[in-house]
Amino acid sequence: MRVLSLAAFAVVPAGVVAWGAAGHEIVGTIAQIYLLPSAKSNVCAILGMPFETCTLAPAATWADRIKSIPSYRWANVLHYVNPLGDHPSQTCTFGDEGWAGRQGMNVLGGIRNTTDFLLEGRPGAAEALKFLIHFLGDLHMPLHLTGREKGGNGVKVHFGRRSTNLHSVWDGLLIAKAIRETPQNYTRPLPSRRVEGALNGAIYDSYIRQIVWEGLLGRWQDDLVRWASCPTPAEPSIQQSILQRLRLAGPPTDDEYVCPYAWAAEIHSLNCEIVWPAQLDEDKVGPDAPELLELDEPWYSGRIRKEFLVERLLATAGIRLAAVLNDIYADRDDLKSLTPLLDLA
Repeated sequence: MRVLSLAAFAVVPAGVVAWGAAGHEIVGTIAQIYLLPSAKSNVCAILGMPFETCTLAPAATWADRIKSIPSYRWANVLHYVNPLGDHPSQTCTFGDEGWAGRQGMNVLGGIRNTTDFLLEGRPGAAEALKFLIHFLGDLHMPLHLTGREKGGNGVKVHFGRRSTNLHSVWDGLLIAKAIRETPQNYTRPLPSRRVEGALNGAIYDSYIRQIVWEGLLGRWQDDLVRWASCPTPAEPSIQQSILQRLRLAGPPTDDEYVCPYAWAAEIHSLNCEIVWPAQLDEDKVGPDAPELLELDEPWYSGRIRKEFLVERLLATAGIRLAAVLNDIYADRDDLKSLTPLLDLA
């Protein structure tokens, strides 16, 4: 595996929205915690923000805010990818039969193209950067990786006795519930200038502290290097599998620097494992059909919370975003003098 720069720390149709504003802002904030000073300086300059007050949170939601503007509608298909033959919860296949839509016009191609755009230093970097920040968040929302029922938008469910749809549960309701239930002790600052300096006084600040303390510094600390890694030719079985599945999608999206297909494939499998409940495929027609399936129950939302699954997806997206931005924008000397990843002083 070739580890991205972060690891050197040694530690559907248009209109679909992933994570919602809070989720994307959380991803951007976590990424900011792990940005090297030189990378942050360059990123903030491109975004037109002063270094001292610069934050990735508003940039993370820009690509959703401009969706209705006619001149940007071409980009709406870049927020998701629809693999052919995919039908969770029964069948999860990611690229074996190809992809719906035009070649490269999906979130995999969007990440590849914006990364290349920024690496080449072309004019218009601000918009490309904001797209990249957002698309990496989209990639980590499992329902943006399946076209069934428009990524779950067409599947009606209950959540806390509220009528909604499966996509909205993952888009925001699970995050909102987690924010409400964040333990009170996380209202106090963590002993870390890097963490506290990235927070914005938002309603989700305590939630981010919990993700950092219990997840990034706790249960996942041994996973961070893997999260920020891409398969290389040194791993022929993995590389061959990736190239085989991308052959029907046009130019490969993955290399040793950024690998949206490899990252997405693992996330996509969650749709069959937990995201899309098998109960939704049971017969619900006729006079004896049950009410909408309630998902705010221990077997579903309780399991997701117990496994810290939403938190892991948000954290993984943030770590990978930081890795890519550090690789593009950090000074080489900065990369050589990295302090341990777990040292968040």
